[in-house]
Amino acid sequence: MAQDTSIDGPAVVEAGGGGSGGGSVAKGGPPSNRIAWTALALMTVSSVASLRPAPTMAVYGLACVFLYVLPAVVFLIPTALVSAELASGWDGGVYRWVTEGISPNMGFAAAWHQFAMTIFYYPTLLSFVASTLAYVIAPSLASSGVFTAVVIISVYWAGVFLSMRGGIGVIAKLASSGVLIGTLIPGALLVILGIVYLLQGNASAAPMDTGHLLPEWTGIASIVLIVSNFGAYSGMEMNAVHVNELDDPPKQFPKAMFLAIALVLVILILPPLAISWVVPSQQISLTAGIMQAFDAIYAHFGIQFLTPITGLAIVAASLAGFMTWLSGPSKSLLLVAKSGGYLPPFFQRTNENDVQVNILAVQGVVTTLLALLFALVPAVSNAYWIFMTITTSVYLLVYLSLFVAAMNLRKNQPDHPRGYRAPMLPVLCVVGFVASLAAIAISFVPPSQFADGNPWTFVAIVGSGIGILGVVIPVLLVRFRKPSWKVEGVAA
Repeated sequence: MAQDTSIDGPAVVEAGGGGSGGGSVAKGGPPSNRIAWTALALMTVSSVASLRPAPTMAVYGLACVFLYVLPAVVFLIPTALVSAELASGWDGGVYRWVTEGISPNMGFAAAWHQFAMTIFYYPTLLSFVASTLAYVIAPSLASSGVFTAVVIISVYWAGVFLSMRGGIGVIAKLASSGVLIGTLIPGALLVILGIVYLLQGNASAAPMDTGHLLPEWTGIASIVLIVSNFGAYSGMEMNAVHVNELDDPPKQFPKAMFLAIALVLVILILPPLAISWVVPSQQISLTAGIMQAFDAIYAHFGIQFLTPITGLAIVAASLAGFMTWLSGPSKSLLLVAKSGGYLPPFFQRTNENDVQVNILAVQGVVTTLLALLFALVPAVSNAYWIFMTITTSVYLLVYLSLFVAAMNLRKNQPDHPRGYRAPMLPVLCVVGFVASLAAIAISFVPPSQFADGNPWTFVAIVGSGIGILGVVIPVLLVRFRKPSWKVEGVAA
């Protein structure tokens, strides 16, 4: 999430797929539709990599390397390879894959989970925007819950207004350039200046010796932040839909994925390390840490005038990513709901620009209420972590269904045309499923940053969020749907 976050790209359910047969050719499509494997690798990087998780992992210093590599092995690689096989055989994205591999109701649940995670994703993304913007206006505002809530509410409703007027397509096109302007260039600058900072003889704020390669064990809460890394890798399945556009999918797709994984790890690991060199861990804010690091290192080199410029670049890129996310999951849920009759007519209503106005409006009300928590919870970082945890866990429910569907399809439809077959698919599915389930379980453990709060409050909020969004609502929608809710002639 894509997954993460962030200008991670939209976690879009690829709606508009073919019928139940939906075969695929063994090699790439028409020449005009083919892409180079290096291009696919870069597309994947732009969907996943982001600076937003950097402050979260900078707390761990050198141990962030381990905390990123471990989920890459047990989650990122299985997700990428399994999604490639599914995408090369069945168009239509996660909804189609789970529908074919399990059932239509579970397919809808997967589509719902991809949409539902955005309910908590928007507050986390826009809180990052708020804290970054604060460094442009007044750094003291970065710790203000009221300021954060105002930014979240204002930006969300401005995005809804723009999308309802059909302007979202223009903003979405800016997302790709936003990755370069707001992620790659600032990230590279941060790392380069951080290295120069150390070469000048300055001591690192975090120990960089081999004894700190693993996180310090002070109980399970000391490694809970690893859950956020599963969220950071979410979205790898999106670009798997392009597998058949390669000239030689069986050979080129693994190359593209492993190159993407290497680049993603570099982008995700080096900026947190640079932050840990400059900013002491106890001073790192989960929401404002990235600007803390830029401000500190710019001050050291006497170029602090770049702080607001960098902040505006990151804000602009994040807003472009937000607009792209706003258009994707809700639109896909609308198509799935119409084709299967899973949502009442009220939620299927669109305006003259074919924008799902009521879905966005109701989601906006919920987002507004959640944003107010930033003004009510004493520490903004606590609210940020709660929302991020719920977001990650709800999205991980999608992957539980995805791995089960892949196993079933390989067993029940072994001869179905596939442009790519993942090696050792049963092993990949089992490892990915267990890792996703374990990450959901760990998410109930309060992180060390929540030490001053009531742990049972944390468990109750996270459990309620996952239970209501992930289980109760989709079960009720399936249970009480009516034949009259289905719109004939709409395919998802």
